[in-house]
Amino acid sequence: MKKLPIGIQTFSKLREDDCIYVDKTELIYKILTTSRAYFLSRPRRFGKSMTISTLKSIYEGEKQYFKGLWIEDKWNWEKKHPVIHIAFNALGYVELGLPQAITNELKAIAHKYNIELVSQSYDTLFRELIEKLAALKGRVVILIDEYDKPIIDFLEKEKRPIAEQNRAILRNFYSSIKSADPYIEFFLMTGVSKFSQTGIFSNLNHLNDLTLDQRFVNLVGYTPNELNQYFAEWLDYAAQSFPDLSKEQFMAHIRLWYNGYSWDGINTVYNPYSILNFLQKRSFENFWFKTGTPTFLLKLMREQNDFLFNNLTASDTLIDSYDLENLDLRTILFQTGYLTIKHIDRMNGIYTLDYPNREVEQALTDYILAEILHTSHTSTAIPVFNIKAAFLKNDVEKVVKIINAILKDVPSPLLRGKKEDFYHALVHLHFRYLGLLMDSEVNTSDGRMDAVVKTPSHIYIIEFKLNQSAEKALQQIKDKDYAAKYTTENKPIALVGINFNSRKKAIGAWKMEDYIQ
Repeated sequence: MKKLPIGIQTFSKLREDDCIYVDKTELIYKILTTSRAYFLSRPRRFGKSMTISTLKSIYEGEKQYFKGLWIEDKWNWEKKHPVIHIAFNALGYVELGLPQAITNELKAIAHKYNIELVSQSYDTLFRELIEKLAALKGRVVILIDEYDKPIIDFLEKEKRPIAEQNRAILRNFYSSIKSADPYIEFFLMTGVSKFSQTGIFSNLNHLNDLTLDQRFVNLVGYTPNELNQYFAEWLDYAAQSFPDLSKEQFMAHIRLWYNGYSWDGINTVYNPYSILNFLQKRSFENFWFKTGTPTFLLKLMREQNDFLFNNLTASDTLIDSYDLENLDLRTILFQTGYLTIKHIDRMNGIYTLDYPNREVEQALTDYILAEILHTSHTSTAIPVFNIKAAFLKNDVEKVVKIINAILKDVPSPLLRGKKEDFYHALVHLHFRYLGLLMDSEVNTSDGRMDAVVKTPSHIYIIEFKLNQSAEKALQQIKDKDYAAKYTTENKPIALVGINFNSRKKAIGAWKMEDYIQ
């Protein structure tokens, strides 16, 4: 089997090492022959750097690395251009400061081409480098990777002045691009986020944004067809570790865990980092999530008292970019890869967002519950496993005891004065988590929660209330006839009404009845 390209971000090295390369060169060719200046936003570890590196090899005429690829006989390999490649994640701006880090990088690129720069400021140095390089070698290709790293590293409230300062520095830096257009052959800038009101994109208003362009939604990530085509041997190899699953069940489980990212609500792709690590380790784990703990996001969730992110709606303007002075959780969660597009209403510019897959939802739920409960994220799953075990024994009384134990562990100040939405969020998250472990559904409507849990022998339909009564919760299930859609499953259906008592900080009462058609 060919080697998996884990940890490799340089196209030439990947080809030299004879690793699997999922051929994206047809899409890259369309980009190169459609326009000259682009922006692409995708989450971390999704293939942006590999795309940048592939473009660099194309413009440097490294035909030997493209043998057997779609573009091999389509591109004029004599058409070479000098490349300015800046990867902000490797500049060391935290230690040096952003202006000095940029200055050092520009001087290093100039040294590579035997160019002497005389300007003193980082922004004028950039313009000087472009002009002198174009005069020496021809029109310049500029490839900027992770342009926003110096901003998104400092989004926490106490660090935001640094983010604002870096934003101003980057605005000045990119202002050189606009006036240098006659010297530029091609420009691509990638990042995780697209910031509004930064001045960066007003200075680069000629950029063609690929992020939601339907023609290029599969530019990075692996489509289901690509996974089957390029990794067939590795899939067969990994399947041997799961002898109890048929091939269809095995592939369905992989899709559940690692597929699901979409930028048009139709086509889905696998997270490359996660699926490659799964194929190597043959274990269903949270690979991508482990590469970056969302500490800032969790703090923002607590500040905004918002913890539920299933089936959200957002406008096209909210999806497109976010404002550093007014951070919106939906936008940040989407652009950073914790949420993805499930549906687009193109007539009205409305996007439906949800978790892309089990890996992301399960891992983020761990951290959200830990944030609410002030506990370790490694222990939040234990109560959920206990709830699952109780349901499998059809022991609803034990389920109630476990929920009460969860509430008991919440620090009292957190529960003081809390309204229904806090209890709603806490229980909702536990039952959403339960739904990742067994056949369970959770729907929200008007601030209320319905949970449906299916065991091999029963179906439980549950309604929660706060400071009302178990009878009222039970009556709502009956009035809205929640059970009707499950009658064809030929299992006994139990209706469970649960009422939380905020004074006691526990379930005050619960009541269960059999459903009679």
